[in-house]
Amino acid sequence: MKIALVGEALNDLDDGEAFSGVTGWHLDKLLAAAGIARRECFTTVVFNLVPKGGNVKSLCGTKKQGVPGRPPLQRGKYVRAEYANELKRLDETLNAANPNIIVALGATALWALTGEMGIKAARGVCRLSTAGVKVLPTYDPGAVVRQWTLRPIVIADLQKAVAQSAFPEYVRPERRIYIPDTIPELLAFEKEHFTTAKLACDIETKQEQITCIGFSPDPSRAIVIPFFRHNGSNYWQTREEELAAWEIIARWLRDYPTVYQNGIYDMSFLWRVYGIPAPLAVSDTMLMHHALQPEMDKGLGFLASLYTDEPSWKQMGKGMKHD
Repeated sequence: MKIALVGEALNDLDDGEAFSGVTGWHLDKLLAAAGIARRECFTTVVFNLVPKGGNVKSLCGTKKQGVPGRPPLQRGKYVRAEYANELKRLDETLNAANPNIIVALGATALWALTGEMGIKAARGVCRLSTAGVKVLPTYDPGAVVRQWTLRPIVIADLQKAVAQSAFPEYVRPERRIYIPDTIPELLAFEKEHFTTAKLACDIETKQEQITCIGFSPDPSRAIVIPFFRHNGSNYWQTREEELAAWEIIARWLRDYPTVYQNGIYDMSFLWRVYGIPAPLAVSDTMLMHHALQPEMDKGLGFLASLYTDEPSWKQMGKGMKHD
């Protein structure tokens, strides 16, 4: 089977089988809305048992009591070593099923497959399991029952799983990011790549200053123009170079129709702090999404998880150092 679905544990309403009770009924509805038939999927749970009180925390103890080498399931809570065989069983059954993608339904499945915590930050973005299999986390059906606004998000994630199930490889989108060292390099990028009639623009700010500004003429490439280095020093060698960079930016914003994410902030900041107008703003991805899905989050990271196969760049950037 190309898609494997992994839940947390059995509950007292299940008939000894994963997702056979009320939760399974809701899962079937979510799958059907995404165009998936459950009979075409392999289904299992991390813990093939009913936790005490229906709470997986009952399986946890201190770090000393935990499964050796395993991170905590939740902060300060480690799955006790006596349940290590459940994790081994999960690995063996998934290996036998050999799916192209595993859908981790909830935080416990995410933890068991990847060692990560935090389903809200992880959902919607593919990653590799500790065994090297492609995993797509999303909320579990029980969470949808408790918070109905999660339903369209889970359906969107499941639709992404359908597309990802066509191949087993973990394929990241190809992006080329150019960072110019000189003004001629900046102009050369414009000449070679600004062949479309529209640009995407985004700024990064800190303490009433723009630290960098990016422009993208198409989904495969972008140019990022820095103004400060990691140590706080000026990126450009001379004041004349920095002024020339700002003049080019002002011209681009004047001459090219531009797409933003939360552009009201970017455009007002550019005008208020730098005196640079942006008269050709044509659309705003945040506002367009909010108009279509007003009940959903509208942050850039959420939109990327919903509409792209891009990994979380904020997570990727943790611990990175720049000159």
